Amino acid sequence: MIGPDDAHAMNSEKEGCDLLDLDAPGLYINRELSWLSFNRRVLEEAQDPAHPLLERLKFLAICGSNLDEFFMARVSGLLRQVEEGALETPPDGMTPGEQLAAIRTEVRSLYPAYAHCWEDALLPALRDAGIAIDRVADLDPSLRAALRQIFETSILPTLTPMAFDAARPFPFISSLALSLAVVVRDGDCSSRFARVKVPVGLFGRFYPVDARSFVLLEDLVAANLDLLFPGMEIAGAWAFRVTRDAEIEVQIEEGSDLLTAVEEGVAHRRTADAVRLEVAADMPADLVSFLAPHTGLLPEQVYRSPAPLALSDLWSLHALDRPDLRDAPFLPAVPPLLDPPEAAAERLRREDLLLYHPYDSFAAFVRFLSHAADDPAVLAIKITLYRIGADSPVLDALLAARKNGKQVTVLVELKAKFDETENISWARTLERAGVHVVLGHPHLKVHAKICLIVMRHDNGILRIVHLGSGNYNPVTTRIYGDLSYMTVDPAIADDASRLFNALTGYARPPGYKRLLVAPDYLRDGIVARINREIERHQAHGDGYIAWKMNGLLDRDVIRALYRASRAGVRVDLNVRGLCALRPGVPGVSENIRVLSIVGRFLEHARIYYFHNGGEPEVLLGSADMMPRNLKRRVEVLFPVPDPSLAREVKRIFDVHFADTVKGRWLCPDGTYLRARPGGEIEPLSSQDWLIANRGVWHGRT
Repeated sequence: MIGPDDAHAMNSEKEGCDLLDLDAPGLYINRELSWLSFNRRVLEEAQDPAHPLLERLKFLAICGSNLDEFFMARVSGLLRQVEEGALETPPDGMTPGEQLAAIRTEVRSLYPAYAHCWEDALLPALRDAGIAIDRVADLDPSLRAALRQIFETSILPTLTPMAFDAARPFPFISSLALSLAVVVRDGDCSSRFARVKVPVGLFGRFYPVDARSFVLLEDLVAANLDLLFPGMEIAGAWAFRVTRDAEIEVQIEEGSDLLTAVEEGVAHRRTADAVRLEVAADMPADLVSFLAPHTGLLPEQVYRSPAPLALSDLWSLHALDRPDLRDAPFLPAVPPLLDPPEAAAERLRREDLLLYHPYDSFAAFVRFLSHAADDPAVLAIKITLYRIGADSPVLDALLAARKNGKQVTVLVELKAKFDETENISWARTLERAGVHVVLGHPHLKVHAKICLIVMRHDNGILRIVHLGSGNYNPVTTRIYGDLSYMTVDPAIADDASRLFNALTGYARPPGYKRLLVAPDYLRDGIVARINREIERHQAHGDGYIAWKMNGLLDRDVIRALYRASRAGVRVDLNVRGLCALRPGVPGVSENIRVLSIVGRFLEHARIYYFHNGGEPEVLLGSADMMPRNLKRRVEVLFPVPDPSLAREVKRIFDVHFADTVKGRWLCPDGTYLRARPGGEIEPLSSQDWLIANRGVWHGRT
C-alpha cells in the first residue's frame, strides 16, 4: 500500500524530461466538446429501436435536460471568462472564445438531430402504439370545439398577456419558462408584441384530448389566442425560451451564514444573466432580432429548434401507464449479509460486504439503517448527504434514530447543484428534530459518500462503515450503477472517524491510514500508484491499470497515464462521459483503450484497479479524475481489503469492458465508434448480463 507521505516524493522523482511533450495541447480533448459528444451518445439511445418506446422518450428527455444544464453551468462560465478577460486555457489550449464558437457549431447540429428523432422516429412509433400527439389544427372539428370550451373555462383564466409598448416595459422572462411570442395587429395594421407564458406547471406540457390523444399545451394556447386578444388580429405566435446562468457564487459576509448565502444564490438564478435564447424554427427573422437584445443576448446566442422546445418535458409521457412500453422491472438481489438486518453486525465482523446497485438491493441497506435506528446497542450514526431526494427512507431512519436517543450527525451539502432548495428544507427538518446538522463547507463541496454507525459490542465499541460511489438516494440507486462497501475494518473506521471530525470540527488530519481523501491526498495518491505500476512493469513486464469512472480530465493524472503507456503498461479505461485523454496516439497512448457505455442505467461507479505485481490494489469511491473532484471537493476513495471481493470488483470491470452492445470506443480524433463482437463472440450487453445474473454473478447462492 502507498500512503500519502510517499506520494509527493514518488511524483517528484517521476516527473521526467518527457513532461513538456505530454503538455502538448493536441494530446487533450476539450472538456466541453467531450460533453457534447456524450450527449450525442445519449441521443443514439433515443434513436435505438431496441429500447422500449417510452424509454426512448426518456433518453430524448435526458438530452434536453442535459443541454439545459450545460448552458446554465458550462456556457455561462465560459461567458464570464470572456467578460473578465481570462487568459488561462485548458489542457487542449482552446481559449474561452474559441470554445464558445465550437460549442455553437456543435449545438446547432444537435437541434435538427433532436427534431429528426422526434418527428421521424418517436411520433410515428407513439401513434402505432396508440398514443397520438396531434396538432390542434389537425383534430376533428368537434374535438377542436370541445377543447376550445375547456380552454375558455379552465386555461384562459390563468393566462396573463404581457404587452410591450411605450407604457409597458419588456416583460421579464424567467429561466427555462416556455413562452409564446405573439404578434397582433389592430385596426391601423401596425404590429404589436406580447408575451404569453405557457402554464406548463399548472396543466402539464401534453394536454389530453381523450384517452389516446394529446396536444402540446403551447399549441392549444396558440390556437385560441383570439380569446385572449379579442378584437385583435393574431398575426402569429411562436414558442421561445430563455436559459439563464445557474452558477451560484456563495459569498458569506459578516453576520451571514452558509444556508442564507446558498438561499440567496438560488433565488438569484431566476434573474441571472441570460445565456441562450431558443426559438421555434419558423419564427420570423425580424421577431428574433427583436427578442434577442431585449433578453440581453447577441444573435450568435440564438438557437432555432425544429423540435418542440423543452424536451425535458417528455418525462411526463414516460410516466404514462403503459408498462408494455417500458423496461421490464426486475427484483434486485438481497445480500445475505443484510438479511435479516438484526444479524448483520455479527456477520460483518466476519466478512466485508460489496454491493453493486441497482443489481443489489439498496433497500436492504436502508432496512439495516432503520434497524440501527431502533437498536439499543447503537450509540451514534454519522452520514454525509449530497442528493437526498423526496420522501427519503434514509432521512426517516435518521429521524427515528434521533427520536430514540441516538447521537445523529448529518452533513448536508447545500451546494449540490439544482438540489439546493430540497437540501435546505431537509437540513431544517433535521435540525428541528435535534439532529446535529453540518451545512457543508463554504469553499468545498462535500461529495464523499460515507456512513458511520457506532455501537456497543462485546464490552467494547464496534464501528460499521458504509462507503460508496453513489448518493443515499432511493430513486437514483434504482437507475444508477453504483458500488458500495460495508466493513468493520478498524483502520478504515479510524479514518472515517477522522474524516467526520475534520468535517464537523477544526481537525486537520496529517494523513489517513487507508482512505484517499481529496483535496489534500487523493491526486498524489493516484499518481503515485500509476508510478508504482510503471516501476513494476519496467522490472517485470506485467504492469496493468483498469479504471471505471464518469470523467477523466485532470492533466496531472492524464500525463501519468501517458507515461505509463510509454513505459508499456497496458491501460484499460471505462469512462462514461467526459474524457480529455486521447487513446491510441503513437508514441504516447498506444497502450491505452477507452470505452464508454450508455444504456438503461447511468454508469456511475468508480473503480481504480492496479495489478501491482499480482497483488491487486482496488480503490472504489466518489471521485472522478477531474480537477473539481481532486482540488475543490471533499472526496473519498477507499480500498477493498478482502481479496475475494477485490476479484469481484475486477470481474465487474471485465464484464463492462467486454460490452459489445452499448459500448463505444474512443478514437484518437475524439470521435466514438460502436463496439462490435468479433468472430463467433456473442453480443454482450453488460447491464443486461448483470440483471440476468444478479445474486449469483459474484458467487452468491
